[in-house]
Amino acid sequence: MIIHTLRFRFRDETTAAEQAEVLDLMRRTSAVASARFGTVGQCLGDPAAGFTHAYCVGIDDLAALERYMHDPVHLAGDPQIIPHLAKLAIGPDVSDDLDPDLGAKILALHQRKMRMYPEWAARMATIPEVSVA
Repeated sequence: MIIHTLRFRFRDETTAAEQAEVLDLMRRTSAVASARFGTVGQCLGDPAAGFTHAYCVGIDDLAALERYMHDPVHLAGDPQIIPHLAKLAIGPDVSDDLDPDLGAKILALHQRKMRMYPEWAARMATIPEVSVA
């Protein structure tokens, strides 16, 4: 299983109603068929890190991860979610799969998605602070 995590903070200008809508969109994404489980809510990490919210989804394997990344629900939600993010940390993901190349394989899937959907990659570039672990 691959556990995919995001930590994030909303932009200052994002209203409480918009925040609630984004969190609902994320919950919808975390419930797609290729995800085993998901949770969306507050980030319980160090407040000094600057993250207020978190997203976590469990995905069975690489094939399911690829389906998840290209799921129409996921693709439809991102254009509405991304403009509201001020800070985003992608990962670190964790897995019980001990394949030493798993991280590279996941990165390759992500890079493929960026090539397939250049408009998605351009949207991601609008987030002021992004880190990938």
